[in-house]
Formats: sequence, structure tokens, C-alpha cells
Amino acid sequence: MPVGVAEERFANERADFNPRSWLSKYRRTSISYLVKMLLFYHGVGVGLLLAGTAILGVLIPDYEEPDVPRSLLMVLVAGPIEETLFFGIPFYVFGHPYSVLLTGSIWAVLHIFNTPTFELASLAFGNWLFVVPSLFFSLRTWISGKGWFSVLVHSAWNGVFFGAGCATEEMMCSVADESMFLNLGVIALSAGLLVGTYILYRVKEKRKRFLV
Repeated sequence: MPVGVAEERFANERADFNPRSWLSKYRRTSISYLVKMLLFYHGVGVGLLLAGTAILGVLIPDYEEPDVPRSLLMVLVAGPIEETLFFGIPFYVFGHPYSVLLTGSIWAVLHIFNTPTFELASLAFGNWLFVVPSLFFSLRTWISGKGWFSVLVHSAWNGVFFGAGCATEEMMCSVADESMFLNLGVIALSAGLLVGTYILYRVKEKRKRFLV
């Protein structure tokens, strides 16, 4: 394939990979294209994680990424809960990427405290570095009108790594929490947030048609 043709073929990808476009809609929104964006941002996250872990090992000699017991239910419902609460709802309420950037940044910072103890050497800095690029993936996916895809891949990604961690015995795993009340509560919360987000989406679409 001639160089010029190849460059033209991947012009959309190169434009969307450019950090200058990280607060704008994707140039394309097909499933295959969204998967490319997912792999790109998660690839950047892996790079930040590896580099950050190496640096942390020098700055904090006794640093160790925390290992928190997890259940399959909790990692799966994290997708709809986190995506709607920190990305979908802020976007449909305020309608601007900067509002999603703010709430998404809060979401990313909260990952630092995914730890059983709040000592400097046990904070989840690596986890935070990994999700920072994911913040932009979720932001752009929602403002591009494909929030459902972000919800699905968030849960799927969590599920894959949960399964890998359990298989290698790197984390303590269970199917659900011991508290049935907590299990039912998070399921109800995730369902309620999904419904609420969809209602906000419909309202936004009606307003858009009315203005047109």
C-alpha cells in the first residue's frame, strides 16, 4: 500500500490519538473504531503504570501496590455505577466536556485510595496512573454518543482482570460480598443510575430536537 494511501487511511486515528483532541468527540464511532481507541488509551495506561511503578520503587523504597479483596459482583457493577455517576450524568446535566473532565478527574483520584490502609507506601498510585488515560476514553466515548459502549467495556475490562488475578492468586476473590443487603444494594444502585442516565439522555435529545 502506498505511503500516502496508508496515511490517508489512518488519518482519523492519528487525529484522535493526538492529545489536542482528547476533549473532543471521536472522528468516527463504529465499534471497531471504538475498540481501537480503547486499546490506545489502555496501552498508554499500561505504559504509565510500568513507568510510574519503577519511579515509585526509587522514591518510596518500601512501596508495594495494594492488594484489596474483591468480588466478581463488585467489579462488574463498577462499570455502570462509575460510568454513569462520573461521566454520563455530568455530561447530560451540564452538556460540556469540561464538566466531565472535572468529575472524571475525581473518579481517577479516588483510585489512589483503593487500599486497605492510607499510608504513603500503600496507596494505589499505580492504579491511578493506569486509569488516567481511561478517563479520556470514557469522556470522549460519552460525548460521542456511545456511553453504552463505555459501560460495557468498563465492566468487561474489570471482569477480565478480576479473572486473571484470581487465576494467578494475586488477589483474594469471591463471587459476591458476604452481605446480601450490600449485594442487592449495589445491583439496585447500578440499575437506578442506568435508568436515570437514560432518562437524562432522552431529555437532552428532546431539547435538541426542540431547538432545531
